Order: sequence, then structure tokens, then C-alpha cells
Amino acid sequence: MDRVVAELRAAGCVFAEDEAQLLREAASGEAALAAMIARRVAGEPLEYILGWVEFAGRRLTVAPGVFVPRRRTEFLAALAAAAAPQDGVTVELCCGVAPVAAQIQSAARSYAVDIDPAVLRCATTNAPAATVLIGDLYAPLPRWLRGTVDVIAANAPYVPTSAIALLPAEARDHEPRATLDGGPDGLDLQRRIATAAPAWLRPGGALLIETSELQAGATAGLIRGAGLQARIERDDGRDATVVIGTSA
Repeated sequence: MDRVVAELRAAGCVFAEDEAQLLREAASGEAALAAMIARRVAGEPLEYILGWVEFAGRRLTVAPGVFVPRRRTEFLAALAAAAAPQDGVTVELCCGVAPVAAQIQSAARSYAVDIDPAVLRCATTNAPAATVLIGDLYAPLPRWLRGTVDVIAANAPYVPTSAIALLPAEARDHEPRATLDGGPDGLDLQRRIATAAPAWLRPGGALLIETSELQAGATAGLIRGAGLQARIERDDGRDATVVIGTSA
């Protein structure tokens, strides 16, 4: 058996062959490869080691200490891109490395917002057409945007606090807890996002929130409680759930 594959498999890497190939392609030499293998065997996420994650057919830049976009969020990105009108205004909240903003090409003005400055370099690299702002949810957005936004998309943390310990070690031990922990019921940030959204959306504008299948009803309830019409969209292939709220 290939030595690298054997080491990765012994460390519990399910896709050891694929990972070995990617590490070899990324390494500048044998010493670099050995260092990368050591990091992976120690449990560090593969994406941190490579410096990128595959997302919707593109390689998005990631770095240690940021949230790694999951494949399920491709559904949120696709729905947001489809909802964004030509030359519209879009906002990605809790953007991390800006996977949604990176997929929206039609917006005349695109904003990506996150509270963690660590994501800034990745987000600006991945979504160069977007204005990346650091701050708490809507707070850093220009006030004159109120009532003009066509699409607000958010993959806010929605794991209940008590379930953090059940997450895979790669996420639990390496990604910032703030990017995972959604509070006691997982909906803390979703509440704040939904409550404030109507003030920022134009008539007919849309709020899209990624959530879990189990939480979808509660997320929809939050959106309806804010005065928006709500519907639940599901992609079983990606195990992805998005609730869409529409402004009257």
C-alpha cells in the first residue's frame, strides 16, 4: 500500500487515496509533504492544509482559524444567486470566507459581513467584487441601504450549544466555536437576522437562511414572526435546508 495513503488511513481519513493525491499536488517537495501529512494525521482539516476548499466547482481560499464552507451551503448560494436581480443589491451575513457572495455575479452592489477580522483576507480574495465589512450583522452596513436590499443570505451558526460536543473533531477542535454555536436552541443569530431583515429589504426582497431540516419549522416561524412570507426549500442530495422569507 502507498505509504502516504497508509498513514492517512491509519489516522482515520475515510478518503485517504484522494487526500494523498491532493497533498502530493500541493507539496513543494518531500519535506513539505511530510509536514503536511503530519498536520493531517494530527487531525487538522485538510482544507486548512491545502489552503482552499472545493465549493460549487470553484476553489475558495481558506486559512486556519476560519469556518470551512460545507457542500450543503452550495444550495444557499445557488438560491441566493437565482434570487438576485441583475444590478441588484445583495448582502451575505455571517459570511466567513464569503462563499455566497463569491457565487453572485449579477449584483451591482454586493456586501459580505462578518464579525471576525480573521476572515477578511479570504473573503476579499474569494469575492473581489463584494465590499467586505467587519462588524455585528447589519451594524456595519451603510444606513442608506435600508429598504433597498434585494437579497440577504445567511449561514449563521445554528448548532445548539449542547450539540457542539457531538460535532466531528475537525470542526470542534479547529474551527472557531463562534462559527458553530447557535445558542441553546441554535437559533440565536437567526432570530436577530430575521427580526431586522424587513427594515433592510426592498418590497419583494428575499431573506434566505440556511438551517437544519429539524430546525426548519422554527426558522420559518421566526421569519413569519418578522412579517415576511416564508417557505422551506430542501435539497436532499446535499442534505441542505434553506428557509426563504419574502417581503411584501
